[in-house]
Amino acid sequence: MMTRDSDTTVRTTVDVSRPPEHAVDWEAFDALTDEEVRAAASRDPDNPPLTADELARMRRVPDVREIRDSMGLSQAKFADRFELPLATLQDWEQGRRRLNRSTQTLMHIIEHEPGAVDRALRKAKGGRR
Repeated sequence: MMTRDSDTTVRTTVDVSRPPEHAVDWEAFDALTDEEVRAAASRDPDNPPLTADELARMRRVPDVREIRDSMGLSQAKFADRFELPLATLQDWEQGRRRLNRSTQTLMHIIEHEPGAVDRALRKAKGGRR
């Protein structure tokens, strides 16, 4: 096991004038057919394609930005409407924070029944919004 002194500084340099050794040829990549992509994926022992059973067990995580955009709301208006902290909403959208399970559930409800959330929030406040 290698140990490092906490005062150790490691300096490196990168020659940006040369592409990395393993640079992706995006034109060749874009030219691949779906069958070629599947064949390449199935040959990768470190990252095999998911089976139908594995895919069936997965849960879709809501895309907060997509939900907000589909409603035509700014971040501030979405946060205000659903009583969410604006900074937290921004963190979710920018990938700095992940949605916990309860928030995932809330986002699914907002995505499919935003009016239900509006009504519930009005009732919780004991009045009209």
